Amino acid sequence: MAILALVIGVIFLLLLIIRFKINTFVSLVLTSVLTAILLGMDMTKIATSIQDGIGSQLGELSLVFGFGAMLGRLVADAGGAHTIATTLIDKFGRKHLQFAIMLASFIIGIALFFEVGMVLLIPIVFAIAVEAGVPILYLGISMAAALSVTHGFLPPHPAPVAISAVLGANVGKVLLFGLIVAIPSAYIAGPLFTKLAQKFAPSAFEQKGNLSSFGEMKTFTKEEAPSFGMSVLTSLFPVILMAITTVYQLGVNGGVTPKNPNTLDQIISLIGSPSIAMLISLVFAMFSMGWMRKRSTGDIMATMESAVKSIAMLLLVIGGGGAFKQVLIDGGVGDAVAKIFQGSSISPLILGWIVAVVLRVALGSATVASLTAAGIVLPLMSQAGVDPALMVLAIGAGSLAASHVNDAGFWMFREYFDLTIKQTLSIWTVLETVVSIVGILVVMILNLFFH
Repeated sequence: MAILALVIGVIFLLLLIIRFKINTFVSLVLTSVLTAILLGMDMTKIATSIQDGIGSQLGELSLVFGFGAMLGRLVADAGGAHTIATTLIDKFGRKHLQFAIMLASFIIGIALFFEVGMVLLIPIVFAIAVEAGVPILYLGISMAAALSVTHGFLPPHPAPVAISAVLGANVGKVLLFGLIVAIPSAYIAGPLFTKLAQKFAPSAFEQKGNLSSFGEMKTFTKEEAPSFGMSVLTSLFPVILMAITTVYQLGVNGGVTPKNPNTLDQIISLIGSPSIAMLISLVFAMFSMGWMRKRSTGDIMATMESAVKSIAMLLLVIGGGGAFKQVLIDGGVGDAVAKIFQGSSISPLILGWIVAVVLRVALGSATVASLTAAGIVLPLMSQAGVDPALMVLAIGAGSLAASHVNDAGFWMFREYFDLTIKQTLSIWTVLETVVSIVGILVVMILNLFFH
């Protein structure tokens, strides 16, 4: 019955979002209520379960998400992202343009959410492609692959941070393992996949792209924009802080939190927690991309406010995903799934990936798919003794697979590169699936070494 309730819930969610075009957050809460009733939960406790799900989901995440959006917008508005892209392209030269775009997208993608990164990078990619005389998609695939892996695998992005919280994984460890997973995934789904795509979808590479939705694009002279070093440092500041904490904890305390931490242990732990790391990084960005650039405090605050407005609905959707996840946990779906696979020889990591893939195909949103999958596989993971950091990445890989018409990224890619639905399915959907498959393969290899 629990599995049947889950299936009905997912179908109901799909109908609301796709057929009736109901807002995703509202759809998730309505689905949570229906699923809770079908699971036979005490009706007096359904509202509490939904509130707990939203509250626990958005606790730390709202800070990480809000500060991250502000930091990304400060870097973009100051011309930092433009500097990173153009400098790397100058250094790599025309022969290695794909690698330059991929590296620039990777660095910028760590600081920005997927949609924001795409909006920011596409005009730069277009300008470089025209100047170099190469098809726009030739560079666009590498850009999309790099943005996609940072979104799925690397904190401080919302999905990896949120799943880490659900599964009790060390965020710094997720970041280190995530880099090992992300780099080969981006390379194979980027430059390597581009060669293949040129053979099976040559017509897509003839498209000139569409920049009409951007309106007037802001351009920067070298004197106006911040330096490359400062732009990279600001973008990667939260990653640096989290990495310092992880390396310290692994090197000094063997990766285990000491029972009686000394003052240095406490300070290192504080600066490496995602919310504090983002707060410190934001203050640094206000200085490096704001006051240091002779921008007024009012101007800096206006940039930060506009950044938060752009993510308000996304925050609610993530909260809605948390509500659905909590109902599934409280209603016993996780335990029911665990019973089905009890005694099964299938690895919990593969199972987490499969569940996330199914939910991604069904729901569209990578973040909602990964959060729901985390709630379902949580009981299995604890039974099997799997490293939570690897489970986060397995679910992250699954949540990227087979993006199609119910995913906003699909439509963004189609619109900007001026592709047909068929071309978008043959390029974008396959690209995302390649990232997903390479991701789970690297996770399984890591599991062999760290189990």
